[in-house]
Amino acid sequence: MAADSNASSSSTLPLQDRVAIVTGASRGIGKEIALHLASLGAKVVVNYTSNPTLAQEVVSQINSHGSETRSVAVQADVSDPAQVEALFNAAEEAFQAQPHIVVTTAGILDPKYPSIAETSIEDFDKAFGVNTKGTFLCCKEAARRVKRGGGGRIITFSSSLAAVYRPGYGAYTASKAAVEAITKILAKELKGTSITANCVAPGPIATELFFAGATEEKIQAAINASPMERLGEPKDVAPLVGFLASDGGEWVNGQIIRANGGFV
Repeated sequence: MAADSNASSSSTLPLQDRVAIVTGASRGIGKEIALHLASLGAKVVVNYTSNPTLAQEVVSQINSHGSETRSVAVQADVSDPAQVEALFNAAEEAFQAQPHIVVTTAGILDPKYPSIAETSIEDFDKAFGVNTKGTFLCCKEAARRVKRGGGGRIITFSSSLAAVYRPGYGAYTASKAAVEAITKILAKELKGTSITANCVAPGPIATELFFAGATEEKIQAAINASPMERLGEPKDVAPLVGFLASDGGEWVNGQIIRANGGFV
């Protein structure tokens, strides 16, 4: 019995020492995913755009569980090709290994919720620059550099709004619908590499991104639209990403998974 107990305690975690890059990981869903992947044994690159303090807090939380460096923060604007390349370079340099997992949670939403007629070209370009181009650039780099031959995972992020077409979300929904198309095609283009590509599309999640500019009426409407009668939380999404990133998720490929509690 003692031998069995020792074997169990020394067993490796599902993502032991696999390198994961998580974009937009300083807050919200990205932060929760970074922490969850780390809890499964991954070494995590916490990408952020503008707030090093928040990013470092995530890194410190991960690294506090041992003497070994298990996480680093890397600043990069995902809409900039050179910075995305530098992000992947930094990941390889930090952990002396190719990334195994890339999760693209970085995204923006116009808190003005404008109609299409009222959406400025500048705001349209911002939405597509981060949400679509940023995901495209990360997928492009990931397709070239994620470790092949087993355990390679690319997980993009869309939104359940891409399935319901709500007024006020024209540019945002379009930018996320493009992400879904990119992901499905990428999965097919990665044939023979053992790398999977899937897209997670949450419903309303209680994050800064959701609450920015949202009225009490809009918040309550989102709650009422859910059979679960609440907003989602980042912790509702992270375990799904953890599963997709694991060996157990290998047979899920090229899918759009609407993690939304029945919102649509």
